[in-house]
Amino acid sequence: MRTADKQIADILVRYGEPFAGNVWRVQGTAVIYHKTLERIAAQARMVFEPPTILRAERDEAVILVSGRLPGATPNADRVEWSIGEALVNVNYRVSGKQAAYVYAMAEKRAKDRVILKLIELHGLVYSEEEADEFRRGQPAAIHAIDEEMDGPDPFDEVTEAEADLKRRIDEVETVNAVTDLMLDGETQRILNAMPQGTRDEVRDYAKARLRTLGWPGKPRRRAA
Repeated sequence: MRTADKQIADILVRYGEPFAGNVWRVQGTAVIYHKTLERIAAQARMVFEPPTILRAERDEAVILVSGRLPGATPNADRVEWSIGEALVNVNYRVSGKQAAYVYAMAEKRAKDRVILKLIELHGLVYSEEEADEFRRGQPAAIHAIDEEMDGPDPFDEVTEAEADLKRRIDEVETVNAVTDLMLDGETQRILNAMPQGTRDEVRDYAKARLRTLGWPGKPRRRAA
């Protein structure tokens, strides 16, 4: 596991959340689910102040959110704040069939940023609410997809396939079992359908699992 991923995983485990299935990479950038951050906030008993609305328009909202992570004593509390922005067709895109919920999106972004700051992951991982800008390779291009109306997002399908493979890698208990899983025809089919970066991420994850299980060198390969 690369150094940054290990740092992320070490922090997540403090709050009972595994790396696999919660974090993925988009063009090298680590992204985490919004629902995972909400669970962490609840587990850590974070307290949020009422948000301050800095800008309120029909198609735009800018919201300031402050949060506190309780420490052993009141003086040991961590306090952070951040701003969430949502502007339709600029950094928040919706389909023609969708309503634009700019206030909800701005609040989610601000809270997610505050949570990441409080658990010291800010700059290492980003909330999925901002992930689309990395998918498209464009700054501030957030594309909200109505799955019920438009069907599943191919990005989500890739993410779920990656998470499923990582879960299966975590479940096996021997070096040979990891090798067999990665060489399996169905696994190879799934890997070949993934983008190169995601495929490399899964393979690196499998190598890390091999080392954890005591792999000293090259894993066993099946006979031709």
